Amino acid sequence: MVRWTGVTTQHSTTPFVEEMYERIKETLNEYAIIVCRWPEYTFSLENAIADVEKALVETLEKQYAEVLTPLKDSMIPKIFGLQYVQKLTKRRSVSLYSVPNQLGVFLNTIKRLLDILRPKIEVQLKSWVSCMPEGACGNMIFGEHMGEITVLLRAKFKNTMQAIIEKLADNTRVQRATKIKKIIQDTKEAGGESEIRERMQPLNTQLVDTISHMHDVFTSRVFVAICRGYWDRLGQDVLDFLENRKENRSWYKGSRITVGILDDTFASQMQRLQGHSLQEKDLEPPRSVMEVRSMLGKDAPNGTDSSNYYYY
Repeated sequence: MVRWTGVTTQHSTTPFVEEMYERIKETLNEYAIIVCRWPEYTFSLENAIADVEKALVETLEKQYAEVLTPLKDSMIPKIFGLQYVQKLTKRRSVSLYSVPNQLGVFLNTIKRLLDILRPKIEVQLKSWVSCMPEGACGNMIFGEHMGEITVLLRAKFKNTMQAIIEKLADNTRVQRATKIKKIIQDTKEAGGESEIRERMQPLNTQLVDTISHMHDVFTSRVFVAICRGYWDRLGQDVLDFLENRKENRSWYKGSRITVGILDDTFASQMQRLQGHSLQEKDLEPPRSVMEVRSMLGKDAPNGTDSSNYYYY
């Protein structure tokens, strides 16, 4: 068991990783004189560091297994048949999923590894490799082993984030009052925006509470990424609803208003909690919402697609 369990840094990450990278930097400093004389040893250092990083990732997963294990069933639909999934779905608890603080620490740590800690090490190693005479590397390719770790970390980040998003989307389907497809389906065409807003209130309350909690758990960029993913996932529910009813335009009015309310809720809550730290693209509607608007004949997507920028 890692002795840092339950402790976090000012970056909402685990001190275990921060300490490990401090030791790696100290080790590189100790080797600086040798590597400046024989820069070809950089390749051996890269291999050693990659091995340490792989072990570090395995240790992190063991340390946070308790909060990672419940996410695994979110990936089941991609692996097993529909009949088996339906049986599992019936067994699910009716309680709402809440992102544990320790899961936030895990994801924040992976993000910091990718954005801050590892790039510093790579810059140092690259500076040593650049000192080697042209052709001195032979068949050796610098960055190959650390690149494999980068791919591994990006996959961990993306898969964990997507699993969280699926869990949060499942929350909206626990009760009829928060099922977005039911809200649209139960709203008559004759009903106005006020009726739809009233029907959306339970879902809207759930979204506001969830977004506020995620802001407490995740660092800024991770928070924005998951909010946008969550926004996109709910937009996908509306899109699925419409695609199964393309010939029935009576659902269009309710769908348009529903998507507008989703947009307002996510954008306003992200602005409230993040303020000026938000980037302009953070508030742009995600891909599923743009596809809904396109299907409704309104605001067809054009220009740069920023919908999935938050994924690695």
